Amino acid sequence: MAAELSARAEWRRHYMLPIAAAFGYATSVIHIYGIGAYIEPLSAAFGWSRTQIMFGLTLSTLVQAVCSVPIGLAVDKYGPRRFALIGVLLTTGAFALLSIASGSQTQWNLLWGVLAIATLPVQATVWTSAVATRFEASRGLAFAITLCGASVAAAIFPLMGAWLIRAYGWQSAFVVQGAIWAAIVFPITLIFFAGANDRRGRIAKVAAEPVRELEGTTLAEGFKSPIYHRLFLASLLFTFTIIALVVNFVPILTDMGSDPLRAAGIASIIGITSIAGRLTTGLLLDRFRASLVGAVVFMLPAIGSLCLLFAGGQFWGQAAAAAMIGLTMGAEVDVIVYLATQHFGLRRFGGLYGGLLTALSIGTSTGPLTAAAIYDRFGNYSPFLWLTLAFMIASSLALLTLPRPRFATIRH
Repeated sequence: MAAELSARAEWRRHYMLPIAAAFGYATSVIHIYGIGAYIEPLSAAFGWSRTQIMFGLTLSTLVQAVCSVPIGLAVDKYGPRRFALIGVLLTTGAFALLSIASGSQTQWNLLWGVLAIATLPVQATVWTSAVATRFEASRGLAFAITLCGASVAAAIFPLMGAWLIRAYGWQSAFVVQGAIWAAIVFPITLIFFAGANDRRGRIAKVAAEPVRELEGTTLAEGFKSPIYHRLFLASLLFTFTIIALVVNFVPILTDMGSDPLRAAGIASIIGITSIAGRLTTGLLLDRFRASLVGAVVFMLPAIGSLCLLFAGGQFWGQAAAAAMIGLTMGAEVDVIVYLATQHFGLRRFGGLYGGLLTALSIGTSTGPLTAAAIYDRFGNYSPFLWLTLAFMIASSLALLTLPRPRFATIRH
């Protein structure tokens, strides 16, 4: 870019943007991190296996995988603000609609199909693209704060769901949880969320700068790059395992003898530690080579899996596993999106990140379903925990072999 802003100037002008984006990003994963508390009540109510319950999540994320690139291109063209405002209301409403589940597997899948379409306007591309256009010198930290939305979701949604289910039953809990979150997030998004390429409807404080011409590769150049292929592979393998661990964490602990509410409380450690993980990773990304930072933190779920395998019946083992998973969950999207901006620039960021989001979505859709199927087949999650070790090593190596970036952020 022609003129570089200092990190301090960026935060002075746009300090509320990453915070608003964090709330929006939490909305985009309400169905992923919120469904865990509902698994046992749904199974008890309808006699469903965990595979049957998780198939809806698989359907939802596969739809997102197919639509990620078109949504990203639309964000590049029209700006993210209008997608965000519509998507917050659609997503929370569709989550509440899960309350009408009647025991029909077909109906359950259709409800998740509605949720899949509703979440398209709030996918990660929307929130990160706005932040990327406003921050350069402090982009790592800005991304970290934005993506802390998932950390907030992982900390709040399981505990909120468990409490609401105990107080009102699972059907009312779906409705109340969706309504509460919409009432919080929509006003914040309306007031504070806008990117540099939002051409209309921008609030005065964030519209002070003219729309800039953004640098970067073309969409075709990015898709053909071996670097892009390695980022795609790392994204796929990582989310396949980490999302499965997070979604199934409460069932994993209850199978080891924990009370559901106690298990949800331990699971909230994932969200709390992921906030620390994201912020720390963001600071490290602004100071050290991003591929090396990512390669190191991508190995932490392996430690968490070992804790569950060998000390899963003890509180310290469960808490340590939650902490390790949380620290890494606080880094994976941050690292991928940061590396995407460094290697390919911002010119077609929405479309290129949309392609990587396809990998993230495929991993998200197949990981929890695979973990549930393994449980249904073997009666425990141990085989999946061993699989986690192998996939974390492979994803770490994919990042470790990346060359130096072409559009490296200028540090001040």
